[in-house]
Amino acid sequence: MPPMSTMNISLPDTLKTFVDEQISQRGYGTSSEYVRALIRKDRDGQQLRGLLLAGGACAPAAAVDAGYFDALRARVRKG
Repeated sequence: MPPMSTMNISLPDTLKTFVDEQISQRGYGTSSEYVRALIRKDRDGQQLRGLLLAGGACAPAAAVDAGYFDALRARVRKG
């Protein structure tokens, strides 16, 4: 596991209660595990958004139709 830094976060009581509930209900061992999971999910969502935007900015490729999938299946069958 890579070295870890410490970060202190202040939460209102209502959010602290919510975090504690999530830890017990969703199987996280600590609040740190829960927060790390949320940050990873956010990072992954931002990366996906970037990829989607980059893909949307590209020129359209050939149409994906039944012929495309037939050719793909044939290529997979050949190994």
